[in-house]
Amino acid sequence: MDTNKKTAENEYPLELATMPGFAGSSAYYLRYEDPHNSERLVSKEDNEYWRNVDLYIGGTEHATGHLIYSRFWNKFLFDHKIIVEDEPFKKLINQGMIQGRSNFVYRIKNTNTFVSLGLKDQYDVTPIHVNVNFVSNDILDLEAFRNWNPEYKTAEFILEDGKYVCGWAVEKMSKSMFNVVNPDDVVEKFGADTLRLYEMFLGPLEQSKPWDTNGIDGVSRFLRKLWNLFFQGDDFVVSEEQPTPDELKSIHKLIKKVSQDIENFSFNTSVAAFMICVNELTALKCNKRAVLSDLVVVIAPFAPHIAEELWRRLGHKTTVCDAHFPDYNEEYLKESSVKYTVSFNGKARYTLDFPVDSPQAEVEKAVLANDSSQKWLEGKTPKKVIVVPNKIVNIVI
Repeated sequence: MDTNKKTAENEYPLELATMPGFAGSSAYYLRYEDPHNSERLVSKEDNEYWRNVDLYIGGTEHATGHLIYSRFWNKFLFDHKIIVEDEPFKKLINQGMIQGRSNFVYRIKNTNTFVSLGLKDQYDVTPIHVNVNFVSNDILDLEAFRNWNPEYKTAEFILEDGKYVCGWAVEKMSKSMFNVVNPDDVVEKFGADTLRLYEMFLGPLEQSKPWDTNGIDGVSRFLRKLWNLFFQGDDFVVSEEQPTPDELKSIHKLIKKVSQDIENFSFNTSVAAFMICVNELTALKCNKRAVLSDLVVVIAPFAPHIAEELWRRLGHKTTVCDAHFPDYNEEYLKESSVKYTVSFNGKARYTLDFPVDSPQAEVEKAVLANDSSQKWLEGKTPKKVIVVPNKIVNIVI
């Protein structure tokens, strides 16, 4: 049928060829296994080698609008012995939606006057969505708001402490709610790595999370702190000294955590682990190549641009993407000391450090002899001393 030819009624005929969109878009992943085969969708040999998809990540709408049909077609092809796997995907993850953080201004009814959030209950007001790009930390840019709409050109504002504070709510991102955030604007202001890390830091991959531009500053500061491990001003200060036990413990704790998190798609907790590690290394004034090289490799999947730059500054000629992901060493993670909580009649009063696996008798003796214990004993003889190894000492008086 010539679908470009109009009928006598001067209308195009109804399109009945739905297979390319229905079957084609549902089983395309099989075609990748054997893309140049002009005889079959996929050869038996190639399909037996590649089999089904290892991992498929899609959003909520994608799951209902596409993946259900992929499963239908996969089972149809399996029943007809065209493919060897009954299911299309080994693992399917439904990623949560990034929600918008809307902002509101409050217009006094029948006026062109807007009242700040903390004062709105004193007036009869109508909340109006405002473009989130005019708002920073819930403070409205008055001039941008006036220029946004001719209706607001002569707007007047009742302020709090000289500022207009907006209300807010978490809603689906929508142009009608003026809460859509353009990633290009975020990248231009903060850089692509900050955007990537912040999106991962928002929460678990499979949960819907509210976008809040106010939180990006913290991630940006973290990346600057990471950079400052390698530099003092413009000077590259990485040394060849051997790492201390504390430095090795910090980096290997990070490697272990991130290795496990990547396997579990727990990217938000990885970002938190990076922040903890960088804070620890900063406090230790660590600039050792052996530690910082591993740090760059581990953070590369999360912040590839800054990692690539630091990798080159460390003297490497190849990309950090080709570097071996470091293995953690449990020996570096062993604790040499443990903190005991000392309680009196079940109430925690102070803590005391002891070598790991110290004999209970030694722990009890040292705790009772401690000046802080003498204060809480008030000259009384303990009725009982309970020592929970490597955790707590409870003194009953």
